[in-house]
Amino acid sequence: MLNENVLRTPDENFAELPGYDYQPHYLDNLPGFEGVRVHYLDEGPADASSIVLCLHGQPTWSYLYRKMVPVFVAAGQRVIAPDLIGFGRSDKPEDDAIYTFSRHRDMLLAFIRAVIDTRREDQLVTLVVQDWGGLLGLTLPMEFGQLFTHLLIMNTSLGTGDVPLGQGFEDWRAYCTSRPDLDIAALMKRAEPALTDAEAQAYAAPYPSLRYKAGVRRFPNLVPDHLNADGAEISRRARDWWRDEWQGRSFMAVGMRDPVLGPKVMKNVRKLIRGCPEPLEVADAGHFVQEHGDLVAREALKTLFPS
Repeated sequence: MLNENVLRTPDENFAELPGYDYQPHYLDNLPGFEGVRVHYLDEGPADASSIVLCLHGQPTWSYLYRKMVPVFVAAGQRVIAPDLIGFGRSDKPEDDAIYTFSRHRDMLLAFIRAVIDTRREDQLVTLVVQDWGGLLGLTLPMEFGQLFTHLLIMNTSLGTGDVPLGQGFEDWRAYCTSRPDLDIAALMKRAEPALTDAEAQAYAAPYPSLRYKAGVRRFPNLVPDHLNADGAEISRRARDWWRDEWQGRSFMAVGMRDPVLGPKVMKNVRKLIRGCPEPLEVADAGHFVQEHGDLVAREALKTLFPS
């Protein structure tokens, strides 16, 4: 990766984004990713024993969690939300081939080891996932013993390579393939009509031109669609782990208007998570459930951390 042309979105693109007044944090020395800067939010008490790790998907970035972060911080939790390489304020290699399932996953594994003290025994770590945040994120906890104690899962799935992806996803993949310069603001506005124009543009802020969108356009083609696809085997292992070995508390929220990863898919995902209760059904939410994040975060806290 070090020899590839790596782009960095100008800081001024992130000025005065609505609802997103957070101090940026950066790592540029993650093992295997030296010289590629990774951005993340780190809010709340630095020494909090309760940590919330929020993972985004496509075409979003940590801006997606702006409505959930304050709720978790108010509960005394430390909230960490990284931008995947190619997204948000993280660096963006131009070469599409840089972006693979395994490379994204390896970055997240290295990131967790860098920002969370995995040896601390008194902490509670909540994994918050949606979209690719789940495809990747759900494969992570099994690598860390008892580190992860809680799960908040929204519209997502596992890419096990042995389940048909469905016509809705195939249509989405074809749509993205035909539009390498994806209009992210317009897409977000269609998916969540309640977004203001300024909020929709904030989602597009990291990507001033086609050159910055390699990571965004690659994701649909990275979903494992056969048994030997990159990521499929590790996803099948994760599926078995969540079903047979997961010991923590879970909370599921479903955006009921999602045409691809909506109620039917999430019903099946729920069966894979040991002890997962009935979901919170968010009737007016589409795929990006975090746009209703204040409600979801409040309800999740009641279930995950009952008083």
